[in-house]
Amino acid sequence: MPDTLHIESPEAPHPKSGRSWIAWMGAATILIALGIVMWPAAERRSASNTRESHLPFGSAEQAYAAQLQIENLTLSRAENFLNQEVTTLAGRLTNGGNLPLSNVELTVEFSDQLGQVVLRETRAVFAPQTSPFAPGEHRDFEVSFEHIPSSWNIQQPLVRVSGILFTSNK
Repeated sequence: MPDTLHIESPEAPHPKSGRSWIAWMGAATILIALGIVMWPAAERRSASNTRESHLPFGSAEQAYAAQLQIENLTLSRAENFLNQEVTTLAGRLTNGGNLPLSNVELTVEFSDQLGQVVLRETRAVFAPQTSPFAPGEHRDFEVSFEHIPSSWNIQQPLVRVSGILFTSNK
C-alpha cells in the first residue's frame, strides 16, 4: 500500500501550536509574581493609613487638653529580640476634667543640640478596647520608639496632647 505524503501549501493556515499556551502561562506567572511582590506594600500602606488616622483636636478638644496632666515622664533604653535598641517613654496621664474620654493622643518631639526637632511621632496611648478614662482617673502609659536619629540630644522629649476622643455619652 502506498504511503500518502501530505504536503502543506504556504497559504494554508497552521494549526495552533503549544506556543500560545506557553505564552499565556508565562504571562499568568508574571502576574502572580507581581501580586506576591506588591501585596506586602499594600499591607504596609493600609497599616500606615490606620496608624496615621489622628484623633479629633478641634476647639472643644483643645480646650479640654488643658485639663489633662502629663506627669512622671521617664526614658529607658533596652534591646529587643532582634538586637535593636528601643527607647521607651513612660509616664502618667491624669484626667483633671469632668468628662470621660475614650482615648488620648500624644505627640512626642525629640530635638537635637540646636533645639531642632529630629523626630516627631503622634500616638494614641490607650488600646481601642480600654474602658473610658474617667474624670479624676490616673493612667500610666508607655510609648516605644525603635529608630531615634543619632542627632537626638539625649534629653527628655517634649510631650503634648494632640488629640482627644470623648466617649459617646458626653
